[in-house]
This record gives sequence, C-alpha cells and structure tokens, in this order.
Amino acid sequence: MLQSSFVAVLTIALTLIAPWSQVLPKGELGPYSVKDWKRDWPGCKFEDGITEGRLTMVRQDNDLWWRVAYAPGEIGPEKGGAGWRWPFSSNASQNVELRYQVIFEERFEFVSGGKLPGLCGGPKTITGGDQCTGFDGWSARLMWRKEGRGQAYVYHPNMKSKYGDEFDFPDDFRFPVGAAVQVRIAIAINTIGKRDGSLRVWAKLPEQAERLVVNQAAMEWTKDASIGVDSILFNTFHGGSDQSWAPKNPCAARFGRFEYRAMP
Repeated sequence: MLQSSFVAVLTIALTLIAPWSQVLPKGELGPYSVKDWKRDWPGCKFEDGITEGRLTMVRQDNDLWWRVAYAPGEIGPEKGGAGWRWPFSSNASQNVELRYQVIFEERFEFVSGGKLPGLCGGPKTITGGDQCTGFDGWSARLMWRKEGRGQAYVYHPNMKSKYGDEFDFPDDFRFPVGAAVQVRIAIAINTIGKRDGSLRVWAKLPEQAERLVVNQAAMEWTKDASIGVDSILFNTFHGGSDQSWAPKNPCAARFGRFEYRAMP
C-alpha cells in the first residue's frame, strides 16, 4: 500500500514539475545517414543498422518518423534491425518516463518476438545475456511477442534468468498491424540496499484509452548510488537466440514522437 501511494505521488510530481523533452528528426525524407543520426542522437558511442542502410525517414501524420527495415532471415541489431544508446543527460536521474509511438507495417512478421526501445543506465549497456551485478548498469526494454503480444524485458540485479526477466502485458493485449500504438515506460530507481524501485508500462491502442499493462514494484535496479536513468536504449530487431525468431520476408516498423521527462 505504501509503495502504491509513493508511486502515485511520484506520478503527480512528474506531471506537475517535469516537462516533456522531444527527440525529433530534422532531416529530409529518404535514406537516414550516419550524419543524420549523429545530428538527431548526439553523443552515442555505437550504432547498428544506420551504416547498413536499414533506416529511412518517412512522413506519418504530418510528422517525420524513423522507419526500420528488418532483414529476412536475420536476428539481432547487427544484421536484422537497428540499435544505439543515446545518453540524454550526463547526470543520472532517479525517475524517468519515456513515451513514443510505433507502427508495425502491413505484413509485419511477429514470429516469436523482438525488441522495442526502452531506458537504461550505468556505465555499461546491459543486454544480450550480460551479467547484471548492480554495479555496472541495467536496462528495461519492451518486446513484441508471438501474434503481437507484448511484454517488458528487463535486466536487473535480481533477475531469475541469465537473459533477463519478462513481464507480460495482459493476455488480451495485441499490437495491431498498420496502426499507431503509444507506449509509455516509467522507471523509479531504488534506494541503495532496498527493493523499492518500480517499473510501469502503459499502452494506448487506436481508439482506446491509455492502459497500464505492466506494474512491477519492489524493483532493485542498482547497488551503486551513482547509477540511475541516463539513456534511451533504441533497440529494435527480431530475436531471440536463434534463427527461428527471424522473419522470412522483408518487413518494417515505424517509430516516432519520442518524448522523455526526468527528475533528479
């Protein structure tokens, strides 16, 4: 009860105090170059998918969106999608919300699942089976799963699997094809030595109200007070650990209207 009350107060505080900051593409329609990426996402130390030409700029509802092409027969960001980590602040925040919209294009192949952007923190980008000790970093991304189901996919010190914990969306949830879905992720960092952090995810389907789909309290994100939330982790690709996760045909998704807000 106390945890729920704290989360409610925190949400009100974020709403009243922290304005949304936008991440907007500024280029032209067509191929999205490394130069374009460096302009829109300054300070990143790595990228996958840009150099290979898997991203283009498209117009969606009068806005510019990123379009990611997923290669048939491939998994992972190196060969089958895109990925980078954008540090939005040099100072780690204790409470951050990220929201964006995603459209899976017609004939999208969900197969067994794949990654969607989220948040992370710490000196190391913890993904792909990396050990999460609490002293090097953490990550919280979303996933689409078979038939368009959804889940949060999280690396944290107390995860039960080497490959992270999965927190499923409600059984009746499905990502649609051809329509925009807004997702919103909220992270509250724990007090050091306690499991009092939280993860919450909302999704807004077309013609529906925003809905809370993940609500995880008692989270311990870090054991180091210098680690908080400092980056948007733009990851999107099929996979999964083997080729059975790969699409058989070319498919694509669009991403736009990225916004975040943070409190120290």
